[in-house]
Amino acid sequence: MLEGKMIMVTGGADGIGWACAQAYAKLGARVAILGIDDLVAARAAELGGGHLGVMCDVSRDDQVKVAVERVLGEFGGLDGVHNNAGVGVPAKPLHTTTDAEWNTIFDVNVRGMLHTTRHAFEALRRSRGSILNTSSLVGSMGQADHAAYAASKGAMNALTLSMALDYAPLGIRVNAVLPAGVWTPMLRKWNAAQPHPEAMEQYLNSIHPLGYCPEADVIADACVFLLSDKARFVTGHLMHVTGGAELGYRRS
Repeated sequence: MLEGKMIMVTGGADGIGWACAQAYAKLGARVAILGIDDLVAARAAELGGGHLGVMCDVSRDDQVKVAVERVLGEFGGLDGVHNNAGVGVPAKPLHTTTDAEWNTIFDVNVRGMLHTTRHAFEALRRSRGSILNTSSLVGSMGQADHAAYAASKGAMNALTLSMALDYAPLGIRVNAVLPAGVWTPMLRKWNAAQPHPEAMEQYLNSIHPLGYCPEADVIADACVFLLSDKARFVTGHLMHVTGGAELGYRRS
């Protein structure tokens, strides 16, 4: 489905991003993994020849500019940009959130989209490519004790819709995936630190009407579709990949 495409994934060395990078490479794409540490080089090597790992903090415009230039120098173009890098902490109400915490969340989750779009835009215009954003169900539903994070994902949703309108005349599609719970290394570490990990795991399964909290490959499958030509007439779509969590049902 992705044969010959060139895709850049931010935050691609772990969790959902790494699952996506693996799926993209398996289906024929050349993948550039951007991340904040040197794990990106090892991950790119795991994918095999022709892939690329670039250290980059997406909150820094200068670093994104250099990273995109390197990707374009290696690949010669870009067909897709997957904005996946994200920060999920702090877990607290708004009035206890510091300016520094607020800025970190918005600098990575939202400003990062600005930077990648700014510097990859011309390449995407030439390829009539696609932008995909990893948002979250909490951006449309809210979440207790995660005010800043939910707000950043709400901003990501609004940007996805506005960008889709702006870039449709150029043939650039813009979509987002909205997961609920996903078993990433970060979530497993968090769950293990809870007073009753088994009970919390049962809860995380139960909030999804399909009966389980998925692994990241479930999200990757949806992302493959949205970046592929199978979704050639899909833009401005906020795709829930949640097992029905937003429906409000609970298993008996």
